[in-house]
Amino acid sequence: MLPPLLIVAGAIYDYMTLSTFTGVPLFTAAPLIAAPFFSPRGTLLTGLATVAVVLGVHLRYTRSYNTDSITELITVVTVCILACFINRVVRRGSEQLTSVREIAEAAQHAVLPEPAAHIAGLQIAARYEAAQAGAFIGGDLYAVQDTPHGVRLVVGDVRGKGMGAVAAVAVVIGAFREAAEQEATLEAVAQRLERALAREGMRRHGLDEYEGFTTAVLAEIPHGDGVVRIVNRGHPEPLLLGGDGALRVLSSPEPALPLGMGDLGTWPDRASEVAFPGGATLLLYTDGLSEARNAQGEFYDPAKRLAGRMFPGPDPLLATLTTEVRRHTGSGTTDDMALLAVRRP
Repeated sequence: MLPPLLIVAGAIYDYMTLSTFTGVPLFTAAPLIAAPFFSPRGTLLTGLATVAVVLGVHLRYTRSYNTDSITELITVVTVCILACFINRVVRRGSEQLTSVREIAEAAQHAVLPEPAAHIAGLQIAARYEAAQAGAFIGGDLYAVQDTPHGVRLVVGDVRGKGMGAVAAVAVVIGAFREAAEQEATLEAVAQRLERALAREGMRRHGLDEYEGFTTAVLAEIPHGDGVVRIVNRGHPEPLLLGGDGALRVLSSPEPALPLGMGDLGTWPDRASEVAFPGGATLLLYTDGLSEARNAQGEFYDPAKRLAGRMFPGPDPLLATLTTEVRRHTGSGTTDDMALLAVRRP
């Protein structure tokens, strides 16, 4: 409503003041404000209405057109033409942005497809929260796959940003999906991911070839067994939330380096096994959750925040976490956040 209100205000100002005063600033503001928000037709009609009112004001109340009147009219016409041009540029930019967003969303669904809500009798929920507004995908990753060896999961965080990180995400997920089907043990899956990243590093040039790595935690839930096996490669520790509100941090008995850092030391991966009873929920997450800070520099501690709380399912759990993190940081997160929750009914 602002453009028509400015036109009316300009007309009233010209009518109520002396001839030495002019409402041209109000008249020129109307089409300029309409340009980025109105349709091409709306912008054109706003411009025509502005010119018509300027002509009508001078014809009705001055009954003559002196040099000042002609200058004002030319100024308004020029601004209206510019407004139509601005509208065209803005709409073209908006169309390009929409196309880019659609491509980014398609890329996210291709690289990080959302897992099914139910897999092998388990309830699954995943969520990706990008730190950058409007972004769809970054260096965090998750994947769930039902295999002959059980339901296998991975959550990871690739060092770095941009398209290089996205490429590494694609490599890790592709290698995981293949290895999860073929390898008999979770330790062997981790080694396959290690080798895949090493091959990718050899194809890269510059700093990433020597310093690229991925923190990851892999989990395996065998069919019919009330246990979960964990291999942690330098990643935040998973949480096991009991149906009674009890919470357990699944610490790794032997800390290991992230994937892609095998040159710094080699030792066999060892999976730890813990009970995974009915009603419990396994929560895997990236450091975008545990390192989210508030204005005072305090980290969001998921273990402390979730202890003693119960949730009806994995979806409400992840919804609560994302809401609390936004509140904790004031919507000022600086890192992407990937969350994966699995509940055994």
